Amino acid sequence: MVESAAALVGNLPLQDVMDLLAGTFYVLDESGYFVLWNRQLEQVTGLSAERLRSMHMLELFEPDTRSRVSRAFCAVFQGDERVQIEARVRNASGGTTPFLFVGSRLSIEGDGRYLCGMGVDLTRHYLQRDKLELFERALLAASNGIVITRHEGRDNPIEYVNPAFERISGYTAVEAINHDSRFMAAHDMDNEQRAYLASAIAAHRAATVVFRNKRKNGELFWNHLSVTPVRDQGGHVTHFIGIIEDITALKQRTSQLEHLVTHDPLTGLANRLLLRDRLEHALQAAQRADDKVAVILMDLNKFKEINDTMGHSAGDMVLKQVAQRLQSALRESDTVARLGGDEFVMVLAAQPNLRYTLKMIERIRRAMAPEMDIDGRLLSVGASMGVAVWPDDGRTAGDLLHAADVAMYEGKHGGPDAVHFYSPGMADSSAARQRMEVALREALSRDDLYLLFQPHVAVGTGEILGIEALLRWRHPERGELLPADFLPDAEESGLIVPLGRRVLEDVCSTLRRLADLGFANIPISVNASSREFTQRDYLPHIAQRVAHHGVNPSRLTLEMREEQLMNNPEQATRLANGLQELGIRLSVDEFGAGMNNLTCLRQLPVSQLKMTRQRVQEINGVAGSGALAKTMLDIGNNLNIRVVATGVETRDQHDFLAANGCSSVQGNYISQPLTRPALEQWLAAH
Repeated sequence: MVESAAALVGNLPLQDVMDLLAGTFYVLDESGYFVLWNRQLEQVTGLSAERLRSMHMLELFEPDTRSRVSRAFCAVFQGDERVQIEARVRNASGGTTPFLFVGSRLSIEGDGRYLCGMGVDLTRHYLQRDKLELFERALLAASNGIVITRHEGRDNPIEYVNPAFERISGYTAVEAINHDSRFMAAHDMDNEQRAYLASAIAAHRAATVVFRNKRKNGELFWNHLSVTPVRDQGGHVTHFIGIIEDITALKQRTSQLEHLVTHDPLTGLANRLLLRDRLEHALQAAQRADDKVAVILMDLNKFKEINDTMGHSAGDMVLKQVAQRLQSALRESDTVARLGGDEFVMVLAAQPNLRYTLKMIERIRRAMAPEMDIDGRLLSVGASMGVAVWPDDGRTAGDLLHAADVAMYEGKHGGPDAVHFYSPGMADSSAARQRMEVALREALSRDDLYLLFQPHVAVGTGEILGIEALLRWRHPERGELLPADFLPDAEESGLIVPLGRRVLEDVCSTLRRLADLGFANIPISVNASSREFTQRDYLPHIAQRVAHHGVNPSRLTLEMREEQLMNNPEQATRLANGLQELGIRLSVDEFGAGMNNLTCLRQLPVSQLKMTRQRVQEINGVAGSGALAKTMLDIGNNLNIRVVATGVETRDQHDFLAANGCSSVQGNYISQPLTRPALEQWLAAH
């Protein structure tokens, strides 16, 4: 057998044997020239046999690596070493190929020493190495935690973690490796998600879950975890790879956004959206348990006054304290919401009977009763409440809220801190108010509201001292309406503001017209409501319209009821001073209708006092009948403010007023209210 093999080898050509090798094969002499080589070397270098035979082996390498290759070459001959070196081989086209070269000394007796070596192309090895290095850098640079576990039955011990895992969990790689991947679990939390993940791993399925884990310091964090099985070439699951994303901050932001969407930003109470949801749930629960649900709508009594006199920051403090008091008075199962402004709604769930509801309302009243310390001032802030009860006053959430609103509106007319339960009769009143509001809006758009003008004159001479603008409504069904028939509803609905601005525009236009006709010195007075002069832009708007029409500001007089000014002296002072700066006069209307605050009147820059019609009507020729009217005149004279008697209808009234020092009178005895054309004619005649 050995002889046969030797014979076979002896018959094989040496070149054919070398060409069968997978890599390059070569033999170099001690000078570094090629003696033998195989076809692979020619293919790698792209050089012919003649060129290889004549060139030094260092010429195949880049200049910067030749010294390293030369040292390895010398080591073979000088130290009889077997050397191994990596270097790039140049080819005829200018490119290079990475190779691993192995060389040993071969001594042939009588023929010298040679270097016999082989070269292996490392191109694929380098590509794989670069890819692995890229993967490793990616794992190290990843912002999400990466965990690789071995699959060993029920257990999945950790085999690898990246730096992001260490940062997120607080555990080092040494502390985590070989531990089961569940060692960070927050027990008794998110059990449904954990069970889903366990079943997916048991079934060798990919899964994505969100649950809470514990960091090394015990802190909980939200973990968005994606787990994928890794299979070997036979399709068997050997590992799992998990991607951990810490979404704690995202969860917190989402929770904050949800809170902002469903809660009032100032008080932290439920807003309208959350209120509706809570009320719906309360109704469903009450239906199942055969309970009642009470809805209380509350409106603060003096909030507007506090806002106007002390500023919005004080108003915000009041709202926050009210919110705290209401929450402290109710149960956790109840809901307190703020609808906006000073309106609050309470949903009292699971009410067994009306007596229980009354006790809870009393708790609310007691909570609201103490004074509030607002910027060092003690304020009493009362509230009107309207109550609706399910199922008697409404079957749906919307019906109950509407019924409570109607009841609260009625409660406002019942004195401070009144509580009104809804009754069917209130609905009729509410519907009438709504019809009035709709009709008034339409009247504004159709110009069905118009002005009449009534002059007042000096008692002794008949000189025209001024004109009052009187508002009327040409109602399509009820005919001409006086202000008392619709202004209270306009005040309540807020329509008084656009209505007042319409009146101001007409008055300024009339003043401009009278000035053009030669009556530039006759002032016109116009009534203003509390809701109007508490608007932030009230005085700037008046100044702008007066300037727009080119009207002398001193020809415009604003009339305000005495009670409006006396109820809030600080606000009255600011308003009067503001008017004075603009050059606009202030007149006190309904003087003598109630208690007089002479100190306040003395401090205000008031141009005239308009005696209430009631005092004038008491003058009837009977002895002592005009005593109150005379008192009003005396007060005006003592304050050195002109008193205008309104509603003068008879000669007796006129003469009595003249005899007691009244300087000017207004009423039908002097002139009926006139349209603008009729006023122009009247002025021309006088």
